[in-house]
Amino acid sequence: MISKKRTREILKGLYDAVVAYDEKASAELSQAALDEGVDAYEAVMNGLAAGMKQVGQLYARQEYFVPELLLCADALYAGLEILRPHIKSNVQETKLKIVMGTVEGDIHDIGKNLVKIMFDAAGWTVYDLGRDVKIERFAEEQKRTASDVVALSALMTTSMLAMPRIVELVKKVDPNVAIMVGGAPLTLEIAKSYGADGYASNAGEAVQETIKVIAGMKKE
Repeated sequence: MISKKRTREILKGLYDAVVAYDEKASAELSQAALDEGVDAYEAVMNGLAAGMKQVGQLYARQEYFVPELLLCADALYAGLEILRPHIKSNVQETKLKIVMGTVEGDIHDIGKNLVKIMFDAAGWTVYDLGRDVKIERFAEEQKRTASDVVALSALMTTSMLAMPRIVELVKKVDPNVAIMVGGAPLTLEIAKSYGADGYASNAGEAVQETIKVIAGMKKE
C-alpha cells in the first residue's frame, strides 16, 4: 500500500508538471500514480487539475500568457490520457454533461477554454460551441445532448447583454437545466438578474460552483 508521503509526492509532482508545462513529467508521474496505487481520480483532481487552477491564477496576474496556457494544457492532457481510463466506475457513472460557449459578438475565449479544461479534468462530457456563438445555438445544443448544464461566457459588457435571452430560450427547452455564467464584467448579482442559476468568478472555482448549483436545484 502506498504511503501518504509518497502519495503527496506524486500529487505535488503532477501539480508542478502542469505549472511547468512539462508533458514528459506529467505522463511519467501519471503512470507512476497508477503503478504505485494512487487513486486515478485523486491524481487528476488534486494533482493535474490543481496545477491548472494555479495556472489560471498565474494568467490572471499576467505572469503567464496565452503560449504558457497552451503548453500547460498540453501537460495536463498528457496526464489525463493515462489516468482517465482508470477512474473508478462509480465516478464515471455519475458523469455530467455541459454545453459551453462564448456568447454572440464576443471572440474572447481564453477564460472559457480554461473552464473547459477544468470540466474535462473533472470527468464531465463537454460540448464546446466555441466563441461568438449565436443565441439559439445554446438551446439547440442543450436539447440535442440533454446536457445538465449550459455555461455562458462573456468578456465584453456589450456581448453579455445577450445572456438574458439565451437563459430564456434554454429554460424554455428544459426548465431543469442549470445555467452558469462567467466573465470579467459579470458578478453574482448580474447573473441572478439575468435569470442564471449560478456564477463562477474564475476557472478554478467553476466546477465546484456548478456542482453546488446542481445540488441546490435538486433540493428545490
